[in-house]
Amino acid sequence: MNKSEQIIRDIVTQVLSETMGKKDEGFEKKKDPSGVILIKSDTVKCERFEQDGVALKDVVTLEEAPRMGAGIMELDNTSFEWTLTYDEYDVILSGVLEIVIDGRIVTGYPGDIIYIPKNTHIHFQTPSHARYAYFVYPANWSELI
Repeated sequence: MNKSEQIIRDIVTQVLSETMGKKDEGFEKKKDPSGVILIKSDTVKCERFEQDGVALKDVVTLEEAPRMGAGIMELDNTSFEWTLTYDEYDVILSGVLEIVIDGRIVTGYPGDIIYIPKNTHIHFQTPSHARYAYFVYPANWSELI
């Protein structure tokens, strides 16, 4: 195979890989051969999680990112109690996210980052709607609960 044929084969392989990822996961995700991943957060559709008004979607697999997990979460006029068995960062994309801990409220607005340490017992809540990206360590957070 000559150099031109190899370049064409590499391009086709990458396009097919990216296209299949979009169809399989239901959101726009681009994977570079280096391991770098780009996720268009506005294309992520969250799915119901444990109660009405709470929805989320993990956006990387353990195969893609075995140490850190990431996803998008949405709250609609709700509150839910949770004990984290992992470290978590939340980046508020829209709305208002409130973290209630020991009667105190930490309030985040679009662009803000909230860190929640492992073994913290909290209430996630919002007075209306919140959409945020979460980043967890270790990546297998759902297996630790």
